[in-house]
Amino acid sequence: MTKDTAISSNLPTELVVPSKPESNNSYYVVPIIPTPFTVKEDIDEQGLRDLIEFAISKGIKAACLPAYASEFYKLTDHEKLLVVRIAIDQSAGRMQIMAQSNHPSLKVAIELAQANIEAGADVISLAVPRIFDLTEPSLKDYLSSFLQSISDTPVLIQDFNPGGASISVGLIKRLMEEHSNFKFLKLEEPLCAPKFEEIIKATDGKIKLLEGWGGLYMLELIPIGISGVMPGLGVSDILQKVFNFRINGDNDKAFDLFEKVMPQIFFSLQNMELFHYVEKELLVARGVLQNSIVRKMSYRPDNSTKTYIKELNERIVRLVNA
Repeated sequence: MTKDTAISSNLPTELVVPSKPESNNSYYVVPIIPTPFTVKEDIDEQGLRDLIEFAISKGIKAACLPAYASEFYKLTDHEKLLVVRIAIDQSAGRMQIMAQSNHPSLKVAIELAQANIEAGADVISLAVPRIFDLTEPSLKDYLSSFLQSISDTPVLIQDFNPGGASISVGLIKRLMEEHSNFKFLKLEEPLCAPKFEEIIKATDGKIKLLEGWGGLYMLELIPIGISGVMPGLGVSDILQKVFNFRINGDNDKAFDLFEKVMPQIFFSLQNMELFHYVEKELLVARGVLQNSIVRKMSYRPDNSTKTYIKELNERIVRLVNA
């Protein structure tokens, strides 16, 4: 239970596409589900089920895990598959599940994806491997082989590349032309509006664009034509309202509401490990999680930082309860 008020296996490509939101439509927001842990840093199955129920209770129609915001890089391959299976079981068709199947080894990434499909995932999500700098032909070979291996399943490609530019518009177009199951693209880089416009033009809008990085750039990108955002779960219901206001032309309402949540988002995104702590603390404050344990290695905030995080999160709780 929470303190605040509380699809079939073939995901339609309209997941985040309608030009105007329908009543209570939340397809514009696809939150990342964090991985809850016990005090022994084992996966907390009940905690994960509570997170899924929270998302569903807020009208969320699709969620993704295990992604960067799920600490996927700290999970074993078995745990990556386990959290997806738990999410699929708990959602029971009430919410679509995007199963992130990241691995720098193409062979292992394909095995993860195929296992997630067998478990009932609606969409497979894959992050471009960015451990080392690779040429674009190398990336194309990796991505093309992955897409081909699961050709009957919709795929979202994510490119989070703090060290440089994301994949080129030319590569995106070639992948779309060669692989009909490449449906969604998630980018999370600053000053990306011109690139988003170029992608929409080059692909004739056939690749649906989602903005990551906590939804920080959503107000800039919604008028350009993005299809959705993929923020943390803790603020997803708020950003859903922001998106609906903005796309309906209620710009003052969109900005007013976004300005209330932006300090929390901006602060948390200074460091990925800090984000995990802030997100889980928020979900504790909202009555969803029992603890805010982040699997080590983890960021250890000092007392003043903890105090400020508590203040930020309390403002979010007051906002959703207003």
